[in-house]
Amino acid sequence: MARQPIGVVHALYRYPIKSMQGEQLRKVNIGPQGVIGDRAYAPHEANGRVMTAKKWPTLLECSARYEAPPMPDILASLRITLPDGRSLQAHDPNASAALSDILGVPVVLERAQADQHHRAGIDPATVFGDIPVETLKPGYTAATLPDSFALPPGTFFDAASIHLLASGTLAHLRVLTGEDAQIDPRRFRPNMVIDTEPGLAGFLEDDWLDGTLDIGEHVKIVQLRPTVRCVMTTHPQADLERDVRMLRTAAQHHQAQVGVWASIGTPGHVQVGDPVVLVT
Repeated sequence: MARQPIGVVHALYRYPIKSMQGEQLRKVNIGPQGVIGDRAYAPHEANGRVMTAKKWPTLLECSARYEAPPMPDILASLRITLPDGRSLQAHDPNASAALSDILGVPVVLERAQADQHHRAGIDPATVFGDIPVETLKPGYTAATLPDSFALPPGTFFDAASIHLLASGTLAHLRVLTGEDAQIDPRRFRPNMVIDTEPGLAGFLEDDWLDGTLDIGEHVKIVQLRPTVRCVMTTHPQADLERDVRMLRTAAQHHQAQVGVWASIGTPGHVQVGDPVVLVT
């Protein structure tokens, strides 16, 4: 068994409400199902489908932040800030109505429940921006791609419980896209950005896929697999402008794969500056 240091934890993120802007943190508590409090809530359409910024980009103009650290079984008070600057508590009886007004359709804000199975809605014509569906999903077209996808049982995650990204990959993507591109981690919504060795170029997570990651003293990340990006990376949010180039670039050079999804092998605390070791 080989152990190779690959970097240190550079940034940590948590997204209390699916597809809204989240929080950048110095330390997180990682449980068996990912960062505690991550994607704990999600807005739902009237038909029960989970709403995401893949189809409803206005969600990225909203933000959510816990007012105290969430615990594994007890979530802290959660404040939502709307695009017009208004703020309210997630448990406020008016929260769903306020989101409905912003999105222009009936919305219900719900908390994830362990016994539930959800599907998230997409628009097949726009989910990959201006990249043809068949380029990224062989065997499908915009006309045949399903307009929803299943989420892991009991969660609001797209595919896995944690998402990691290498700083060297972001730097490489910036070179490929153009130095004026705002290649910011927030576009990719990772839980963890790993600061890799300066000068390393390429889509660095490819080298992690056959191994596991030991982070800090206790946390082990397992079952790493590529993350296929979508139109969400191009949407504006906060100080980031709309930019379709980065998705085009990722599709042209790496099948639109940027970063990795993964599962939790051993939970624990992670903080900025913790060492990251690849075990193969």
